[in-house]
Amino acid sequence: MPSHSCSLSHLGQHPSDCEILEGYRIRAREQALNPIRSAAWKAAIAKAKPITLLLLDVDGVLTDGSLIFSHEGHESKAFNTQDGFGLRLLQDVGVEIGVITARRSEAVAQRCANLQMRFVCQGVNNKLEAYREILHQSHCKPFEVAYMGDDWLDLGLINRAGFSAAPANAVQEVQEAVHFVTTQRGGHGAVREVCNLILEAKGRYQEILQHYKSRE
Repeated sequence: MPSHSCSLSHLGQHPSDCEILEGYRIRAREQALNPIRSAAWKAAIAKAKPITLLLLDVDGVLTDGSLIFSHEGHESKAFNTQDGFGLRLLQDVGVEIGVITARRSEAVAQRCANLQMRFVCQGVNNKLEAYREILHQSHCKPFEVAYMGDDWLDLGLINRAGFSAAPANAVQEVQEAVHFVTTQRGGHGAVREVCNLILEAKGRYQEILQHYKSRE
């Protein structure tokens, strides 16, 4: 009868298949606890640590930038549930969230209400004016505010935010101006990536992850 138990290899011999497999398991567990982070991620941690307010553009950031109209002219948008969950996690640790967008959409209003965003600025011609008003209302300092955008309309605000980010689909000029560019595209987890970075910067990422791992 063949045995399925794993025994240690003898000194000087090559490791057994079981030992190699166990080594893979150990490394997988270590990586789960300490995920590999890029140099850009590590460099952005210091900027993200003091953030108490995350502001977002909508089209191309919370969505993939597509504009879908029905025959009646009604506009619809697709939002990413992982982004939404990440934003709720930020709210749970005291980070407020909001949007500043040049367009106006009922779908955006509903999504913002669902996420209980404090600041919802739609149809904005001058994003800097909206940003200054939000600073006044929130009593936040610029270094406490993060902003994520994807196009030229966002550059003025990007240059004034304490921490700035862009999705992978952002135009080149925006990618060159921000502190961090996500690996994911807008509407496909880019916002969640920024949420995770802020959580890690605040030392809460592993704690919250472990909470969900241990839930029954």
